[in-house]
Amino acid sequence: MTRILVTGATGNVGREVTARLVAAGVPVRAFVRDARTTRLPPGVEIATGDLSEPETLLRALAGITTVFLVWPFLTSEGAPTVLAAVAGSARRLVYLSSSGVSDDAERQTDPINQLHADMESLVEASDLEPTVLRADTIASNALGWAGQIRQDGVVRGPDIAPTAVIHQGDVAAVAARVLTGGGHVGATHVLTGPQVVSRADQVRVIGEAIGRPLRFEKIPVEAARERMLSDGRPPALVEALLASTRRPRSDLVTPTVEKITGRPARTFRQWAAEHADAFR
Repeated sequence: MTRILVTGATGNVGREVTARLVAAGVPVRAFVRDARTTRLPPGVEIATGDLSEPETLLRALAGITTVFLVWPFLTSEGAPTVLAAVAGSARRLVYLSSSGVSDDAERQTDPINQLHADMESLVEASDLEPTVLRADTIASNALGWAGQIRQDGVVRGPDIAPTAVIHQGDVAAVAARVLTGGGHVGATHVLTGPQVVSRADQVRVIGEAIGRPLRFEKIPVEAARERMLSDGRPPALVEALLASTRRPRSDLVTPTVEKITGRPARTFRQWAAEHADAFR
């Protein structure tokens, strides 16, 4: 019987992957850092640990056949040890990557895409049967604007090029199908939403969902850097996030969500309506 370990199980995507697997009656174990603060659906087995501590992962892998991997670090250091541990128990691995990864580039456009490219190479070279899910910008990232929206209705930040933002639930739906179905070994699936939207578009649509006029105010990269550092974010993370401002516009829209799940990808407008209460 398939028995799945979900890493990143308390994150926006991992939580939904876990819930979908449980609803489908699939035995699932969630790998979390703190079981005391974890809220997951009934029926989920909890394993406590950290990917930076491979011995905790070894305990969590007992009896596992398939792993959903979300890599939480800014470099692939430590990944070979983790993948070797996974291969010692499991056969299948599904890795959540980024649609920004270019197969033709010797080096990727920014540190986050480079991380995912490095991880993909390690995953493909492992002794596992891998599937890579390259997701576009995930809609739930917009939840980080909730404080600013509640305060004065203005989202201030550096701008990034528009992309086909994808609902985290659609990423999870694909992941659940791939984790439990056949025909995906060795595949790389690129997942996008149905429409290319800018940050200004997203803020406007959230405003329409909550019945308030909102606006996006672009600020210089240096000002954004100072703000994030003053908030206590690690410098390496700040630089990685700001590097996304140099990404080119992407008009890529794929039908992959519908092909795998049988349902079209949801729009950002649908996401905003579902999550309106988070911004009120």
